[in-house]
Amino acid sequence: MTTSRKVIMMVKKTARWGTSLMGVALVSALISAPPASAADDFFTYDGAKPLADYEPGAVLKTRTISYRIAGIPTPLKAVQLLYRTTNARGEAVANTTSVVRSAVGDGTRAVSYGSVYDSLDVDHSPSRAIAGNVSIGGAIANFETTMIAPMLLKGYTVLIPDTEGPTANFAAGPEYGQTTLDSIRAASVATKDTGLNQSTKVALAGYSGGAIASNWAAQLAPTYAPEVNKRLVGVASGGVLVNPARNLEYVGGSLVWAGVAPMAIIGVARAYDIDFGPYLNDYGRKVFAKLDKASIVNALGQYPGLKWKDMVKPQYADPRSVPPFVEAVNKVNMGQAGSPTIPTFMGQGAGGFFEGTSGTKPGIGAGDAVMVAGDVRSLARKYCTEGTPAVKYDEYTLLSHVAGAVPWYATALPWISDRFAGKKAPSDCGRIRAGNSLAPLTPMS
Repeated sequence: MTTSRKVIMMVKKTARWGTSLMGVALVSALISAPPASAADDFFTYDGAKPLADYEPGAVLKTRTISYRIAGIPTPLKAVQLLYRTTNARGEAVANTTSVVRSAVGDGTRAVSYGSVYDSLDVDHSPSRAIAGNVSIGGAIANFETTMIAPMLLKGYTVLIPDTEGPTANFAAGPEYGQTTLDSIRAASVATKDTGLNQSTKVALAGYSGGAIASNWAAQLAPTYAPEVNKRLVGVASGGVLVNPARNLEYVGGSLVWAGVAPMAIIGVARAYDIDFGPYLNDYGRKVFAKLDKASIVNALGQYPGLKWKDMVKPQYADPRSVPPFVEAVNKVNMGQAGSPTIPTFMGQGAGGFFEGTSGTKPGIGAGDAVMVAGDVRSLARKYCTEGTPAVKYDEYTLLSHVAGAVPWYATALPWISDRFAGKKAPSDCGRIRAGNSLAPLTPMS
């Protein structure tokens, strides 16, 4: 048997483990396995040189480990890099990325994959799960082995950054984008370990929480990391969070996704150092306290019918009456950021009623139960008018958020392959239906 054939079989077997060991991860988490990161100092910068003195993307630590699923080592190896990046407030912080080399690739093509780990606890991040941490939240990153395996088989090196940063700032989009771009920088200078270099072509890809990372990275790259932007071949994202203020209204009162709203508020407040305490009522304080280190699995379906007004004092029933909220949601509105200068593919579901969110709401329209289709269409149209080279947009009318991941991924992988091959990118500009306004939220006078 040839070496290449052995590698292909190894990767396929690892992908199968990624699915079958999900149950093991959940069981292990339920018996309170100790977090691997509790005794793992790799994730902490302990150098004498001030972190701010390093350039963004500088490598601080490097190690090679067995890629673990539910704490169990697999034949795959992962290179983990602790690197300097920038948080939402512009401060220097240390973050981690995991680089999985394809044994059938040559290091000329890489995919930065945005994980959907969606959590307020850093112990649920991909780097911890890959290092062996076992938790319910981390099981999401373990399952994503089935997503990256086909990329490895195509010869792509896969980068998996902790997109939410070292303090798990869920939903703080600009921070996701910066951690992603600095992960690419770090992997490109750690050439001996990663096999990549500063000429490696890179595609961005991610669904849901991963779409926050991939889209924000593509939007920020021309200004935050122009040298990386020159190497990007395209961005594929699905289930896209565009205008969080509208998403809050959309999921309010829903059966499954309502609990994600307070999670996002907590994450963005943490990112921008905002205290929402003075605005919360007793119940709101209980919800925020319970979700402070929650994974999305701790929120889905556990707060049916929850709305903003249920968590705040009566005088703040309108979110626009809370100045810190208005300030924060405008900072994370993709519609207020620049547009990518690379080909873009976005897929978005619009059958949210299948996951317990009202089919349409006045001024919002249909969504996939958590993301708003009209917002994504407007973002795609914005890209078209602002010079993005090609914008492909697919809308899955009868698919909800979870189901929409299937056709998105089935399209995204060959779309990425075509970008690496240098083929002309397809574009739907001029054919995308109008959507919602992406204007910033205005405070109450």
